Amino acid sequence: MSVDVPRRIVLLRHAKADWPQVADHERPLADRGRNDAPLAGRRIAEAGLTPELTLCSTALRTRETWKLVVHELPHRPKTVYEERLYDAPVGQLIEVINETADDVTDLLVVGHNPGMHGLADALAGEADEGAREWMERGAFPTSAFAVVTFNGSWKSVEIGCGRLASFWAPHE
Repeated sequence: MSVDVPRRIVLLRHAKADWPQVADHERPLADRGRNDAPLAGRRIAEAGLTPELTLCSTALRTRETWKLVVHELPHRPKTVYEERLYDAPVGQLIEVINETADDVTDLLVVGHNPGMHGLADALAGEADEGAREWMERGAFPTSAFAVVTFNGSWKSVEIGCGRLASFWAPHE
């Protein structure tokens, strides 16, 4: 496959988590999160986004979010649970994305804030009308996702390489 093909990255923040007396990595979803995650999955499917690969943080709340989202998609993508996504800064997120095989055209990343918001903002050298304002207006709430498009190899993903094509958040 040519490395100069159009590609999409869906950046999904985990659904609303609960705050029980457990380590942060083991926080489960709250009731609202269990309700919102399937909504995000349906919206991803309705938007025609078809990830071939999902990279998901190993935190309990991201894994639970992904399990609820994926049931709403028409096809189940390959899933890799990646501990480097947990609480990762933008540079580390880009490094993980750079490792994606070039036969993948659509990638979904399930992660945390501030990383997901920071990555969407950093990758978006351009933005479709309204997409950046929408994201900034509501920040990047739980269960929200941004879609960034770019042309090239996954190894070429870097700050400013893409276009923020869309943004969706529940309750907005």
